[in-house]
Amino acid sequence: MAAYSSVVSSILFFFFFLFLRSEAIVPANETFHYVNEGDFGTFDSEYAPTYRPIPPFTFPFQLCFYNTTPNAYTLALRMGTRRDGTVMPWVWEANRGKPVSENATFSLLSDGNLVLADANGQIVWQTDTANKGVVGFAILSDGNVVLRDSEGNFVWQSFDSPTDTLLVDQTLSVRGGPLKLVSRESITNNVNGVYSFVIEPKRLALYYKNNMRYWSSTFPELERKNVTIINATLVVAESEYEENNFHALRCNLQNGQFFEFPDLGLGQVRYNSSLSYLRLGIDGNLRLYTYRANVRGNAWSLLFTLFDRREEEFRMDFEDECQLPNRCGKFGLCEDSQCVGCPKPDGVFAWSKDCDAKLPGCEASGFRYYELKGVDHFTVKYTGGIGPMKRSECESKCTKDCKCMGYFYRTDNSRCWIAYKLKTLTRVGNSTHFAYIKTPIS
Repeated sequence: MAAYSSVVSSILFFFFFLFLRSEAIVPANETFHYVNEGDFGTFDSEYAPTYRPIPPFTFPFQLCFYNTTPNAYTLALRMGTRRDGTVMPWVWEANRGKPVSENATFSLLSDGNLVLADANGQIVWQTDTANKGVVGFAILSDGNVVLRDSEGNFVWQSFDSPTDTLLVDQTLSVRGGPLKLVSRESITNNVNGVYSFVIEPKRLALYYKNNMRYWSSTFPELERKNVTIINATLVVAESEYEENNFHALRCNLQNGQFFEFPDLGLGQVRYNSSLSYLRLGIDGNLRLYTYRANVRGNAWSLLFTLFDRREEEFRMDFEDECQLPNRCGKFGLCEDSQCVGCPKPDGVFAWSKDCDAKLPGCEASGFRYYELKGVDHFTVKYTGGIGPMKRSECESKCTKDCKCMGYFYRTDNSRCWIAYKLKTLTRVGNSTHFAYIKTPIS
């Protein structure tokens, strides 16, 4: 009977503990309510916006309201200080694509919910942490914005909801996410763009329009059966070169050997700093910047660019800029990172930003194909295509598909690629690579 009573008491205590935790109230001195109003800041920030800093600050990170179009503000975390003398980047955003107006509010409520509301009171963004034991808010020294419980555990953290940027020790995860970074559309329009950087069980990959892969990692460890990526974390890793460390996007594996840490090398640190970020740019390129604290001027250095015009010493991951889908605009021929031609049915002409392919229409009788030899689409290098099949079969697939703008074919392995967007074509030195572009019959 005593044992039964002890069990009942334990159960009651457990539920009483949960009740106390769920009803925890944020101490009054930890709550806040900031209004988007007043004078603008005067220092240079990324995208040349107008902005208003608000009090939450942990060197070198500060929360601000900023806008690049009138009365359309984003609540974001900025990295850098006034003494740097360089443009300060935005490394996390709460409400991309859902701007707020003048007099919007950012508040930590007594129930533990962190809320961004427009001037009319409508909630635009929130952490959904009401009555979950939150007792405080903090910006950590690594740039992670967190809500903590009384034991110091994170109830919510910004590292779980990146936009286009990863900070050091921030992770992408196959299981439960975050799965990807998404580019910004343009300098002035802060909505999701067309590029994404995605973690997958067998690779890291870059996509245009969500389904057109234009780059992926090649890790030999993942060629084995039942070996997959679990997560990838931006780290400052040990280096074999002299005394400096280097940055890496390091992957942890499931069913791999304990000593295996495949990673994407991202350039050497030139000074002792872990204040860095990896950015998926508006142009679809992947770049790593590192920050040197307490320096007047030139605080930021570009350490790594995935698609670059030149191969630097010790670079293992060089890619030509021609691999970027929009390198040559709507339609253009690229070679050695340069736009060198505008393909047309009667030949290749000088490239300009106005170069474009004419829409062929859906009726097969209304279009024909013209051939380009030694040319690849941006999807060809990192996707397997379909086949093997005859070229006539590949052409038939494109002809029957109203959305197909052309097809790409390799005579050496009889593989076929269907293209729904043409964009940048790459000139290659292989005569077995062919492009066939639809053009209206005039």
